[in-house]
Amino acid sequence: MSVLSHVPFRFLLAGRTVAALGNAIAPVALAFAVLDLTGSAGDLGLVVGARMSAKVLFLLFGGAFADRMPKHLLMVGSGVAAAVTQGAVAALVLTGTATVPLLIVLSAINGMVAALALPASSAILPQLVPAELRQRANGLSRMVFNGAYIVGAPAGGVLVATAGPGWGIAIDALTFLLSAACFAAVGVVATPRSGKASILTDLRAGWTEFRSRTWIWVVVSAFALINACLSGGFNVLGPLVAQHSVGRQAWGFVLGAQTVGMVLGAVVAMRIRARRVLFVGVLCTAFQVLPLLTLGVAPRSGLLLAAAFLAGFTIEQFIVAWETSMQEHVPADRLARVYSYDMVGSFVAIPVGQVAAGPIAEAVGVRPTLIGAAVLVGLAVLGMLASRDVRHLRHRLPDGEKAPAEPMEELAA
Repeated sequence: MSVLSHVPFRFLLAGRTVAALGNAIAPVALAFAVLDLTGSAGDLGLVVGARMSAKVLFLLFGGAFADRMPKHLLMVGSGVAAAVTQGAVAALVLTGTATVPLLIVLSAINGMVAALALPASSAILPQLVPAELRQRANGLSRMVFNGAYIVGAPAGGVLVATAGPGWGIAIDALTFLLSAACFAAVGVVATPRSGKASILTDLRAGWTEFRSRTWIWVVVSAFALINACLSGGFNVLGPLVAQHSVGRQAWGFVLGAQTVGMVLGAVVAMRIRARRVLFVGVLCTAFQVLPLLTLGVAPRSGLLLAAAFLAGFTIEQFIVAWETSMQEHVPADRLARVYSYDMVGSFVAIPVGQVAAGPIAEAVGVRPTLIGAAVLVGLAVLGMLASRDVRHLRHRLPDGEKAPAEPMEELAA
């Protein structure tokens, strides 16, 4: 926990945690607000889809802005704007004046301001802690982020059931204000470049940086496929399978086991010492096959709980390794833009998988669809491991520490 001795990082961590808590409450509250308004799942899809679409559209601009202006100011501005939009939604719901078109517009604005801050939030961390502490800082960030969701999602359900969805959205608006205050306390962080070039020039430079590093575009391409398979297989078909096998309550426990695995995985990821930490992380992504395969072959409670826990635990090994590798090997003046291309590759695939899962399952069957998704995830992992750049990318260990992973080194070679 020596990383917490750095005061700016403590404020960054606090801001992220508060924002994550609010973001865990918001989807529950917004979903029931729309359902109370119209009772239509289609309307709910339009409201949620508007936010995600705007998020994807503006992510690249968020990366460009973050590389040309103080990142903490961009995060503060985004937090205040998000508080205003969510406050407006809360007011509309509480006063009974909400309409679906208004909610769509406000959700799109909220997605836009979130996109403008996301790359900055990731790219600012290496400027707040020494290089040798970045892995621990990333692991700690993931641990408290997942912990906030464990607390926030049930709290959102209780809040909506007792006080109503409008108050849940109002709490989310308050968390954005609190997170903005924390980000303001981070202090001025030097901007690594000037903003004289045009935004399009900046975006082209970021794309050049992205595609010039084979290990980056290989992993992002693979995870576009992995995310599509997991979002469609686990998140869409998973509840369908659970309803006819283990039941809704058991499925809730499965999701909980996955989140607990992620929290514990982040704790372990902070302590891993390997020269090829990205290679280790990519190896761990192979466990994402387990939930899909279990749903397709043997959807039983015990097996699903174990598979979800292992998937959550191991994905954190990859996420921390990925964040650390990006921060170590991408120049600081282009890091936010590279992050934005990474995020676009991830977010675009999620709705594709969600939309495609149902029609494919209707055409060939749920079980073959889940098994096919598991096979595609496995092939994506093999594709990453086939890249020499992924296998041999070096990680900087803290001074005086020696990597104890010689068997892994030999396997990577």
